[in-house]
Amino acid sequence: MIVATSDDAQRRAEQLIAALTPQQQQAVVDAIRADGARGWLDELLRTPDPVVGAIPDRVRGVRVRVDLLGAKPPVWRRLELPGDLTLDRLHRVLQAAMGWLDGHLHRFRTGSDPRSPYFVTAFDVEDGDEGVLEDTVRLDQLLTGSGDRLWYDYDFGDGWSHVVQVEAVLDEPPPAARCITGRNACPPEDCGGIWGYTDLAAWVRGGCDPAAVPPPFDTAAEAHHWLPLDWHPDRFDPAEATAAIAAAMASPVPVPAELAALRTRLELHGDPTLTQLLERASTHPVVEVGESEAAQLLEPYRLLLEVLGDGVQLTAAGYLPPTLVEHLADRTGVTRWWIGAANREDMTVPVARLRASARALGLIGVRKGRLTPTAVARRCRDRPLLLWRHIISRLPAGRTDFDRQAGWVTAAVVAGGVPAEHWHTEIAALLQALGWRTQGRASLSPAAVANPTLDVFGILAGSTRQGRPTGLHSAVSATAHATITP
Repeated sequence: MIVATSDDAQRRAEQLIAALTPQQQQAVVDAIRADGARGWLDELLRTPDPVVGAIPDRVRGVRVRVDLLGAKPPVWRRLELPGDLTLDRLHRVLQAAMGWLDGHLHRFRTGSDPRSPYFVTAFDVEDGDEGVLEDTVRLDQLLTGSGDRLWYDYDFGDGWSHVVQVEAVLDEPPPAARCITGRNACPPEDCGGIWGYTDLAAWVRGGCDPAAVPPPFDTAAEAHHWLPLDWHPDRFDPAEATAAIAAAMASPVPVPAELAALRTRLELHGDPTLTQLLERASTHPVVEVGESEAAQLLEPYRLLLEVLGDGVQLTAAGYLPPTLVEHLADRTGVTRWWIGAANREDMTVPVARLRASARALGLIGVRKGRLTPTAVARRCRDRPLLLWRHIISRLPAGRTDFDRQAGWVTAAVVAGGVPAEHWHTEIAALLQALGWRTQGRASLSPAAVANPTLDVFGILAGSTRQGRPTGLHSAVSATAHATITP
């Protein structure tokens, strides 16, 4: 008599369940759970943890080929990697080598079946998942011989799957991960998966015929605006890929703890935008700010302090006297473009904003109905560079959570050399990624990003002279750079 083992029974049960329709499968699950066998069923359906080998006594290297599954003609890269590379760092290498932007979630698994054992990411853990963390596992614990494979999924919406296959084990590890060769460009992000990429690549290879624009685009101009600059499906440069890998593997730019926490928060959710912005800021040319540059930057604040003198009595409603508002508006350049009489603080926004900014920076204060310069303002008003350093020490300005986060993001955007006319849009995108929304809406509009730090940089860039500033302002960027430098 032949007796079925428990493994045989489990395989038979899995075969029977696989043969059922989704509705029948759910009915079986509901019935078993109702009968008190929930624990057994959960164990049966649970994806097992991946098998991880021991750390080898000696670090070697591997030469691997990475293929994007389903791409025709093939999209692939040949890489040389050190064996002690952990999977979280391998993820960064693969993103850079392929040309992805790391804007979505990812997963490593040990088999070709999407239900194969997989490694959990920091985001998975934050979401309540349990398993083997990818940052605890080295490449040489999984890929030890020629032909060994590892699967890598990216963007669960578009569904990009890659296979990493060992071509050779190297006696010595390379000093750094590098791309040896490869073929064809990475698909653009969010293009609709392999089918959308196939249609888009065929259209570009065919000369971008305006009469044959692939969906979801309505016009060729719309498609070109959306595609990465100079993107062509047949173009690939291994030297550029190696440079991208080096940049991706570089140590994070040191920034103050609050800003670093925001960067980490976005990275955990698969958003590298702030990380990339800070890296760009760290390499952006920074001008030296001396006495003359500081004097020019801070002229609106100096004029405010000059007009206040030893202090002025505010109106009963708490505003600056009309004659003083008019004088300050004229001296700072507001009257040259502001529509209106510019003689009431509550009706002259640039003057009101200048006063609020000076107060946020600790330069003025109100006591018994009088607006007076603070001790630090009196000490610094005729020493522009000292005043500039004081202002940096007070940034980001504001006390609320929004003001603090918006202030750090604003400083990063300005330090990154973003033209002033794009500040609001860039800040809004980052704050939305951090979870901020306009009340009653699913997004955050650029108009809703106003914050005390943005007011400061706007004033330094000349908002009192011309309204909302435009263009690049090197000394303002230098101020922002000093703000985000620990």
